[in-house]
Amino acid sequence: MLRGVLLDLDNTLVDQETATAEALRRWLPSLGVTCTPSLITRWDEIQERHMVAWRERTVTFREQRRRRLRDFLPTIRIAYAEEALDEIFDGYLAAYESSWRAFPDVDDALAAIAAAGLEVAVLTNGSTEQQHSKLARTGLAGRVGPVFTVEDVGAAKPDAAAFLGACERWGLPPVSVLSVGDRHDLDVLAARAAGLQAVHLDRRDEGPHDEPHRIRSLADLPLNA
Repeated sequence: MLRGVLLDLDNTLVDQETATAEALRRWLPSLGVTCTPSLITRWDEIQERHMVAWRERTVTFREQRRRRLRDFLPTIRIAYAEEALDEIFDGYLAAYESSWRAFPDVDDALAAIAAAGLEVAVLTNGSTEQQHSKLARTGLAGRVGPVFTVEDVGAAKPDAAAFLGACERWGLPPVSVLSVGDRHDLDVLAARAAGLQAVHLDRRDEGPHDEPHRIRSLADLPLNA
């Protein structure tokens, strides 16, 4: 019997993709660079590569930011001093934080979860400080139950220990928990491997289309499992 819904945060509750693009469109001109779709794609690729190192706990959160700039700034022909990297990133960060928005379907989904008598929590691969700030800025703080991060559980998705650690701290058996997220590899396949139920939130209809438990909106959450 389903007892709890374990939600991803980025691109599930908060529109991370749009926030990143908006931030780049505001930040890059301050460096004298025109933002283009190819630069947004390049930033996303670099970010994901270095976030893997963060998830594996081989670098600090601040260091992965510095590494992203070391890869990206040469792309846009911006010279930099090593000691200036944190200040440069702060310019992007200010634009990024002001662009955080919750998806329009989140409020109704949280209400539906509560109406179904289910508990709710968040499991995110982000840092504790940033993710709590994200929830606060988007009006979701205190409304999504406990928030479990890499730093809390000592592991990151897709490691089964991330899901099992969250369930243990939450006090719910994995089989009674539904994992919901936008990443099929991290939020769905990995959750099932850890013994949870799982649904793929595929907002952009990108697939995989053979996934039997795929929804396009949080309004379609299956809460009667």
